[in-house]
Amino acid sequence: MSTAPRLTALDALHRSLGATMTDFAGWDMPLRYASERDEHNAVRTRAGLFDLSHMGEITVTGPEAAAFLSYALVGNIATVGNGRARYTMIVQEDGGIVDDLIVYRLGETEYMVVANAGNAQIVLDALTERVGGFDAQVRDDRDAYALLAVQGPESPAIMKAVTDADLDGLKYYAGLPGTVAGVPALIARTGYTGEDGFELFVAPEHAEQLWRALTEAGVPHGLIPCGLSCRDTLRLEAGMPLYGHELTTALTPFDAGLGRVVKFEKEGDFVGREALQAAAERAETAPPRKLVGLIAEGRRVPRAGFPVVADGKVIGEVTSGAPSPTLGKPIAMAYVDAAFAAPGTAGVGVDIRGTHEPYEVVALPFYKRQK
Repeated sequence: MSTAPRLTALDALHRSLGATMTDFAGWDMPLRYASERDEHNAVRTRAGLFDLSHMGEITVTGPEAAAFLSYALVGNIATVGNGRARYTMIVQEDGGIVDDLIVYRLGETEYMVVANAGNAQIVLDALTERVGGFDAQVRDDRDAYALLAVQGPESPAIMKAVTDADLDGLKYYAGLPGTVAGVPALIARTGYTGEDGFELFVAPEHAEQLWRALTEAGVPHGLIPCGLSCRDTLRLEAGMPLYGHELTTALTPFDAGLGRVVKFEKEGDFVGREALQAAAERAETAPPRKLVGLIAEGRRVPRAGFPVVADGKVIGEVTSGAPSPTLGKPIAMAYVDAAFAAPGTAGVGVDIRGTHEPYEVVALPFYKRQK
């Protein structure tokens, strides 16, 4: 039975701007407005405005909210300060990654968990199942928020034109309540582009007012609307993983090179602890495939699932690939056998429809912004 995709509060506005729309995780979302390359370059050099209302917000409240989240997730949520955010993961009992998440601490006993659109229901179900025995409540708040993001080096100047919130005091991975263009918002200094920027959680009925105000404030700074397509190339250049590509239930955080998010030292048990301890030991003694960057020597673009080869043998698989507007060459992230993971390893290629195209192995990320 087919169900119509969900629409964000900005759907009519996107269409009025001529956006190419696409079904993404059950939502009708803007893929691009004009040129993906122009949108990508705007975020790298000036600023871009995104609608991210497809992300899944889940609120956790109660006296034992922190203890519950520390049990349900791999991170130590008890150490997240008020007004701060933490990148973490939720895993299965066998250590397989269910999703990567950002947890915001909104108050003494209130947290917001933000899940990827395609996994929001799965994460909600897992948290609901795991909360038993804790004095905490899990609430589905996906319909309570629209989410807009302003990303790029000009984003602080644009935001300062529409809010008097203390943006200079707002550190990376922190959030504070404020008013933006007359709209109450949670202002978070987070993003998925490798640039400075802000994510704004607001009531859906305020989304259009906020979008228009940000667009107007952004005119002198070269801000343009941006779709999901350039968001993907931006996060790829920044070496940021995408669920379903670099992260899956078949991989643990240690397999993905993100073992640092697992906090064994925290108090009490947590879901997946035993399996993750075994995965950590494996990663130390006999590392599985490692996530690396690949830069093409030619012009052909690798795609997810393409084999990585060396000496005529398959040594890995591409997880994400695209042309890089910043580097001017095709790039990819791939899991490769540990023996071929060192930057500069010779003789590595990608099998693109039967032809072994040469690629340079590099450390991630491909791009790091100047502070």
